[in-house]
Amino acid sequence: MNNDFFQILANDKKTQARAGVINTAHGKILTPAFVPVGSQATVKSLTPEDLKKIGVQVFFANTYHLYLRPGEEIVDSFGGLHNFMSWDRPLMTDSGGFQVFSLGSGKIKKSKSHLAQKEKESLVKIDYNGVTFQSHLDGSKHYFTPEKSIEIQKKLGADMIIAFDECASFPTTHEYAQTAMARTHRWAIRSLEAFNQIKNQKKQFLYGVIQGSLFDDLRQESAQFISSLAFDGLAVGGVAVGESKKEMAKVLDWVMPILAKNKKIRPVHLLGVGEIDDVFEAVARGVDTMDCVMPTRLGRMGHILVKGRNNPYDINKAIFAKDKSPIGDRCQCSVCCQFSKAYLHHLFRANELLAYRLATYHNLFLMEELFAKIREAIKKGEFLELKKQWLKK
Repeated sequence: MNNDFFQILANDKKTQARAGVINTAHGKILTPAFVPVGSQATVKSLTPEDLKKIGVQVFFANTYHLYLRPGEEIVDSFGGLHNFMSWDRPLMTDSGGFQVFSLGSGKIKKSKSHLAQKEKESLVKIDYNGVTFQSHLDGSKHYFTPEKSIEIQKKLGADMIIAFDECASFPTTHEYAQTAMARTHRWAIRSLEAFNQIKNQKKQFLYGVIQGSLFDDLRQESAQFISSLAFDGLAVGGVAVGESKKEMAKVLDWVMPILAKNKKIRPVHLLGVGEIDDVFEAVARGVDTMDCVMPTRLGRMGHILVKGRNNPYDINKAIFAKDKSPIGDRCQCSVCCQFSKAYLHHLFRANELLAYRLATYHNLFLMEELFAKIREAIKKGEFLELKKQWLKK
């Protein structure tokens, strides 16, 4: 664990929110920070230059997808993801575990019972050492272990990488959640060992993952165990798999106090969460970074984020066909400074590719601006006031 990796710069007096800085070989990340998702080494429809203009500090690439295509060996031959995609700022990669247990298990019918978990088990073969799964691209079989995940992530070369874990399906039973958690803990130790044994010239930091589904005893046990290990950072997993917003907040209420008591100051990442009301709830509990597909996926659907509002509006609706006003209210991004709602409405109705880029650009700009305001509000002791402004409508 590297003590120079993360420092806290300010604490909010009324909540557990904190502002800090993560130091990587490719630059600093001011926290709290939003981490856009770029699964295939690209944030869909945007170039690295677009991301820089927007103010993106770091984004999230996916180990499972990049292992299957183009393959970690090809990426490594370029010197890692940064050179491969011409991005000189920080990067994160996940362990591939979530995709192995979801995409790698074929299409599972949604169910409000533990049957979905059983069906998954029949398609994904889990043993003591790892997981056998099928590629969602061609059906070919593959085998992931903690050591294999770390090896791939080492070659991909992201600044921050994540230990291999099992994210239990939702809903699940206490019995299975406990089994998955125990496996996650065992694999966490092996991920750490592999991380320390595999030497390369890339300076990387490893995060351990806290699991336990929606069971308070398991979450607290997992928080205690993972935080006792020598990880550089900590990640809270399994809170974006179908549970309600209240249940997500409960998980953080169980986990974050335990992490706060630990003497080792480490950044906490929340996996897969990023809707605006969730952002405020997570930051208020001490979360430092979070990744989510929300702004980019909604952008491709024509759902536009607006300042001071929790919910986006749908630009596809006919009421915008003649609307000459900017896409975002009081937004200063290059898209809003040039284009009207009527034009973006037309692009979406005509299925023009530019529609995806403009909407995605605006949505990410708004998210980055929001997090900049959150960081400033924490420093000024005005975090709750900012929260009220954004969630009042």
